[in-house]
Amino acid sequence: MLPDLIDAFGATDPLTYLAVFLGASLLMLWRLEAMLDHGLEGTALGTLVMPFCSGLGNLLFVFIMVRRGGPASAVLTNSLVNNVTNLTLLLGLPALCWTLLVVPAGKAAVKSEGKKSGAAKSASAPQINRLSLVLTLTAVVFFTGATWLLGRDGALSRTDGAVLIGLFGFWQCFQVYDVMKHNLTRRASFGFGFYADLVLVAAGAWLIYESLDWLVAWLGQQKSGFVSAANLGWLSGWLMVLPNALLAVFWGWKGRADVVYSSQVGDGHICIPFGVGLLALLHPVKVGAVFQDGLLLLAGAAGLHAVFLLTAGGLPRWAGALFVAAYAWFLWDGLLG
Repeated sequence: MLPDLIDAFGATDPLTYLAVFLGASLLMLWRLEAMLDHGLEGTALGTLVMPFCSGLGNLLFVFIMVRRGGPASAVLTNSLVNNVTNLTLLLGLPALCWTLLVVPAGKAAVKSEGKKSGAAKSASAPQINRLSLVLTLTAVVFFTGATWLLGRDGALSRTDGAVLIGLFGFWQCFQVYDVMKHNLTRRASFGFGFYADLVLVAAGAWLIYESLDWLVAWLGQQKSGFVSAANLGWLSGWLMVLPNALLAVFWGWKGRADVVYSSQVGDGHICIPFGVGLLALLHPVKVGAVFQDGLLLLAGAAGLHAVFLLTAGGLPRWAGALFVAAYAWFLWDGLLG
């Protein structure tokens, strides 16, 4: 057990477990990049693999809270904070720094991108990525809308949870089919290195679970101040969004706007509907007005991103500033309003 190992070194401290959590996330980031050479193209990496890795903490949080008998409302807050941060701050900031153009402007940009990746890219590849992202954003709108409709009666039952998980499962089947079709068309396959990376990712998942379980227990013992059990949903949401922040900065710096977009958008499917669906299936939960309003905000943000992708090919700097401002409003309304 990780806590026993850490205790043996006398390093039982929240910062130690936070370092383990971030280290495991970096391990996943390192091996995820290698998967680009093992049969996964950029959009598939973002929509299939990255969401499960970056959103793994949110799924584990559901089981930890159910096992510990924690407040179900903390899971809903965790999901809301995670998704809003993904679709506003973590897409807005990279756009401010580098712009997020999935479809480069002009042929020169396409050639430049081809040189950066070390492989020849057809002019249609960015267009395909854009259509894939718009489809994913459309799914976000539908999933968010379905969750909002199911929660209109003030609760999410086990039946509601099964419906949300079913919707997520159908979407993942569609994504797997898309990846397999891509590999068959290009005669690509998953080699030994791909499965070796999956083993390392699984090791990172175990470290994330152990460190997260300890941090949740430690937070539950804090009775006063902002860093306390009263703000478990907000604090855990920010903690689990850190891997996504690393993904956004790393891939934004590398000029892979498609992966930045798909990793943040795809991670939203882990929280809503999958994470919320798991919670309702394991433990029916009451839904408040704040969560319902947040779902409407998410649906609006996803729709706006789709509009920018279709009209501008991505997120320009001024639009990035708009989404960062929206996140500031979200913090003010949720914490101070």
